[in-house]
Amino acid sequence: MKRLILLLLLSCFPLLLLKAQPRFVPDTDIKKVGEVQFQSPRKFSLGFTNKGDKPLLIHEVKASCGCLDVSFPQSPVAPGARGEISLTFDAKLLGTFYKEVEVLTNISDVPAYIAVQGVVVKEVQDYSDEYPIDLGNVRLMSNTVEFEDVSRGDRPTAELHLLNTDRTAFRPELMHLPPYLSVQCEPEDIPAGKAGIIRLTLDSEKLPTFGLHQTSIYLSRYMGDKIGDTNEILVSAILLPSFAGMSDAELAAAPELSVSESSAELDVESGKKAVSHNIILTNTGKSDLHIQQVQVFNRALSVRISDRTIRPGKSAKLKITVTARYLGKSKGRMRVLLITDAPQQTKQYINVEVKS
Repeated sequence: MKRLILLLLLSCFPLLLLKAQPRFVPDTDIKKVGEVQFQSPRKFSLGFTNKGDKPLLIHEVKASCGCLDVSFPQSPVAPGARGEISLTFDAKLLGTFYKEVEVLTNISDVPAYIAVQGVVVKEVQDYSDEYPIDLGNVRLMSNTVEFEDVSRGDRPTAELHLLNTDRTAFRPELMHLPPYLSVQCEPEDIPAGKAGIIRLTLDSEKLPTFGLHQTSIYLSRYMGDKIGDTNEILVSAILLPSFAGMSDAELAAAPELSVSESSAELDVESGKKAVSHNIILTNTGKSDLHIQQVQVFNRALSVRISDRTIRPGKSAKLKITVTARYLGKSKGRMRVLLITDAPQQTKQYINVEVKS
């Protein structure tokens, strides 16, 4: 019996070895960079993640053309960490270009390939004011969508405005849509150089709880595009309770929320890991106030409340903390949301300003 168990363990050992290896996953297989100014060298970065469980080492990166100058990380990339391959394109020839880089790693002798596609033009049109979010072949007015003050049963809509800067028609598609969102694109195919709209509709009946719901969806820029930081769109929806059926007597006896400050300024000094600030919440009404939800919009924020049930005339302390290492790594606003059972203060925002 012991011999049989030993044989089984030995047979599983090669499988364990196979699992323990690095994994090179680029942000995209084809990076579309749009228009490039003639004879003006342009720098690009090709992001990737080591999604394996051992360090990833890039041995060499070879460009398919002498027009590309390449640099890459020389030290190992830890499991779960991100890295970048930097390219400089000389843009010496007018017209459309499609270049590949070959990435050799410690995973195997078989290289990975990433392509760069764009067009060199004599004059690049500047869309940065109206469409500041550059995704290469498409630009967005904004990469955040907000549905605020939604009641159960509502079906509000929001719009994403985009511009196709490529020289071919573009069909927008959104990836990782949650069940409560549906999408319609106008037009379905956006001609080269033209603008379009992605209209998102929220089905509030499919939101499970009151308060803030946040999710990331991703704009597919071409067939086979992957999800990543560059094509992420942050969607938030706030579902509020309704007090429409309350009588005048019930409203008169209801709780009321008063906050010591509706905004907080936190100074994250150099070297500090985190900094905190206290907000005082007071119930100025005639019945118990219940703080139903305390939520944040940004990963850099965390909160703690001393008491979620506040009796009339009493107070609770809301502690807001900013963690320095997460600053700049989230698209959400720097604010805190309180959802309460006070009819006049169903929601209360605490806006946070960070100085560093």
